[in-house]
Amino acid sequence: MKWNKYTIKTTTQAEDFISSLLADLGVEGVQIEDNIPLSQAEKEQLFIDFLPVLPPDEGIAYVSFFVDAKEPKERKEALLDQVREELEGLRIFTDVGQGTITEDETEDKDWVNNWKEFFKAFSIDDIYIKPTWEDAPIEGDYKCVIEIDPGTSFGTGKHETTQLCIRQLRKYLKPKSLVLDVGCGSGILSIVAMKLGAGSITGTDVDPVCMEAVRENFKVNGLLGQEEHFYVGNLIEDAGLQERVGRECYDIVVANILADIIIPLTPVIPDRMKPGGIYITSGIIDFKEKSVAEAIEKAGLEILEVTRQNEWVSITARKN
Repeated sequence: MKWNKYTIKTTTQAEDFISSLLADLGVEGVQIEDNIPLSQAEKEQLFIDFLPVLPPDEGIAYVSFFVDAKEPKERKEALLDQVREELEGLRIFTDVGQGTITEDETEDKDWVNNWKEFFKAFSIDDIYIKPTWEDAPIEGDYKCVIEIDPGTSFGTGKHETTQLCIRQLRKYLKPKSLVLDVGCGSGILSIVAMKLGAGSITGTDVDPVCMEAVRENFKVNGLLGQEEHFYVGNLIEDAGLQERVGRECYDIVVANILADIIIPLTPVIPDRMKPGGIYITSGIIDFKEKSVAEAIEKAGLEILEVTRQNEWVSITARKN
């Protein structure tokens, strides 16, 4: 399969912002190239003898996204027009640099397997997360060990947004809590919740591919067949799905998605929560924090705290 590859020349400080705006436009994945030196933690996670020698970091980054070459020319041009418009709007918040877009063509590669060499075992506080294909020694006193294979769905646990959610689950989840995971992806947050003692998990995602990933990840973690229920659908618009998920029955609702989805999602969340229930949101780029906070408060929820990791924000609220 052939793809049109579009590459934005930008700055390293803007690469996360651009990744977020592309996701908001429906682009499912991006490729980032820069010369930012590896941190000590990243070096340790690579497990190789000789680290790559990078050219000097001049603050330049290249963010690429891919579109099926068979897509009509009009659709591709419309998407590019949207990207250019969003890039110009982004200049208010950060230095976008040149912001030029170049086009190339590429063939399919075995992306699912190629990225595996970069996903190594790591820990989030006292939770140890390892890929299913790695026999890494587990050294240390961990509350739980989680194995994960994201497959073609989102969620290894390494991204800042997921780590923010995991820490909030660690803080607010009580034994036997009933948890709703909206946008469950690979099931990483659902598995963390179950390992931390949740009584049951209900998850939703608009992508049917996620369901197989969730099932396999629950199986490898010894959780398959317990109290888990997963549904494909859009909780924002699907009244039938809202009824299947249930009303006023969850102690915790977690939504690690994107700000532009969290905002329309939030009005349907209070009806899913018990009084005193906790709503954990993440996937929020920092310049959209205010909009999400306003949506949460408008839905009648009380914001308890806002946590941050780099440019990403998590907002935790309560139904009083």
